[in-house]
Amino acid sequence: MGGDVGPKVTIPAIAKACELHPDVRFLIYGLEADTLPLIAAYPIVGERSEFIGCDVAISMEEKPGSALRRGRKVSSMWQAIDAVKADNAQAAISAGNTGALMAMSKVVLRMKPGIERPALACIWPTLRGESIVLDVGATIGITASQYAQFAVMGRAYARVVLGVTEPTIGLLNVGVEDVKGTDNIREASEVINELGLNFSGFVEGDGIGRGDVDVVVTDGFTGNIALKTAEGTARQITTMLREAISASWMSRIGYVFARSAFNVLRERLDPNNANGGIFLGLNGIVIKSHGGADVDGFTSAIEVAIEVAKANINEVITRDIDDMQDVLENAWAERLL
Repeated sequence: MGGDVGPKVTIPAIAKACELHPDVRFLIYGLEADTLPLIAAYPIVGERSEFIGCDVAISMEEKPGSALRRGRKVSSMWQAIDAVKADNAQAAISAGNTGALMAMSKVVLRMKPGIERPALACIWPTLRGESIVLDVGATIGITASQYAQFAVMGRAYARVVLGVTEPTIGLLNVGVEDVKGTDNIREASEVINELGLNFSGFVEGDGIGRGDVDVVVTDGFTGNIALKTAEGTARQITTMLREAISASWMSRIGYVFARSAFNVLRERLDPNNANGGIFLGLNGIVIKSHGGADVDGFTSAIEVAIEVAKANINEVITRDIDDMQDVLENAWAERLL
C-alpha cells in the first residue's frame, strides 16, 4: 500500500518479479478495494501469491509514533513484518513511510544482540561498479561504537551482495586527513581501525561515486542527504541532456548517431536501477523501496529481497558481529578507562 501510488506500482512489479523468479511466492497485504482488482488484472500474481486483507494502511505523512498506535497488528505494514517474525516469509518489502517502517520493524523483529540501532544500507552505483552506503536514513546521531557496528554490518552485506571477500571500508568525512571532522567521527575511526577490518580511513563525498571503497559508513542524517543529492543530480543531468539534445537541429542529428551511448548513460543514471535498501541489525529482513519508485524500481527492490534472503544475510551478520563483539567491547572499554 505504500509509495506515491501504492498497488498501481507494487502489483505490476510483483507480476514482473514472478516472471523473473519462478521459484518465488508472495504474501500481499493491503486494502481489498485497492488491491484485489489489480491482482485480478495480473493472473500470474493471483497464481503465485496469497492476498491478506487489512483494515489499515499507513500514510506516507504519518508520524512513526502515530503509525505504531494506529497500525499495531492491523495495518498492512505491521502484518507484512510480522510474517517475517513468524517465519511465514523470508523478507518484507515496502515503499511506504520510512519512519513507520523502521519503528514497526524494531518493535516486531527486535535488534540483533550486539547491535544497538538499525542502519538502512543501499547499493550505490559507482565508476568502478557498486558500493554499499549505510546509513542512508534510519538512524540520526550515532556514537563511535555504533559507527563501528555499522562498519561490521556493512562489511557483511558487501560480502553477500557484492561478492567481495574482504571489502574495503571508509568513514564519510569532510576530509581524508586524520585531523578532519568532529571528535565523534575521529573517535569512530580509531575504534573501527582496532577491529581488524579492511579499513581505508576517511572518504570524502566525491569518493562515494568514484567507488573509493566498497563500504561507506555514515549516519542517517548525512547519508540521506548524500543519497537525495545524488539522485537529484542524476535527474538533473538527464533533464539537461534532454534539453541540450532538443536545442537545435544539429544536436538532434548528433543524437541520432550517439543514441546508444545516451541510452547507456540514461540507464546508469536512473535511480530506479539501484532501488531497495535493507534495514541491517534486525532479526529479520526488511527492504525499503523509494516511495517514488516506478514498476521497474519496485521490481529492483524485490530483487534485493530475493538476493539477500537466498544468501542468508542475517546469518552472515550474526557471525561477523559475534566475531567482532569481544574486540569491539574491549576497545570501547579501554576508551572509557
